[in-house]
Amino acid sequence: MTAAPDPAPRDAVADAVRADILAGRLAPGDRLRETDLAERFGVSRIPVREALSQLRNEGFVTLVRYRGATVSVPSGTAARELVQVRRGLEVLAAQLAARRRGGEVAAELARVVELGRDLSHSAAARAELPPLVLRFHELVAEASGNSQLRQLLEQLLGRVSWLYGRHLDTRSEQSWSDHAAIARAILSGSPVQAGFLMDEHIARDEALLDELDD
Repeated sequence: MTAAPDPAPRDAVADAVRADILAGRLAPGDRLRETDLAERFGVSRIPVREALSQLRNEGFVTLVRYRGATVSVPSGTAARELVQVRRGLEVLAAQLAARRRGGEVAAELARVVELGRDLSHSAAARAELPPLVLRFHELVAEASGNSQLRQLLEQLLGRVSWLYGRHLDTRSEQSWSDHAAIARAILSGSPVQAGFLMDEHIARDEALLDELDD
């Protein structure tokens, strides 16, 4: 088997910085100095500049002339717009996943839901839930069997989680009840119900976001 080629320096830098932002190792407002990043990754400033431009287009980085780059400060408007885009795509993913009854990831989808419901009852385990929520939605996208849809949602879900996921741990029990119902509809092969339940689930997230902004 032929090994996959190494990513271009620009892509490698963008992937690493994006991962640091999503994991909270880089906080909103943190400076991103080209010279520091070039030294960290052992590259020239050109791929660093290209990576920062790419991350700006994705919404993770803000570039200001003469001041350089900083990690973007999440806004309620951006989060709401992304949720609206996410809603349509995830409803479609749930419907397609149900037609395939979860496909190759059916067992993992059920396992993640069971684990999430168990952890949602434990205050000590709440920190483990955000990655698990993200994994649930990634699995639904994977279960759809549509690679283009999966790629779109992979890009979108990470940013949505970063923009407002930190504030949504207050809905853990409701969230995992939703996830369980969606998973049951997918695994039983009920596309209409799966789509309806996913739409209702994301509508609740959007409503909660409105409450947090009040």
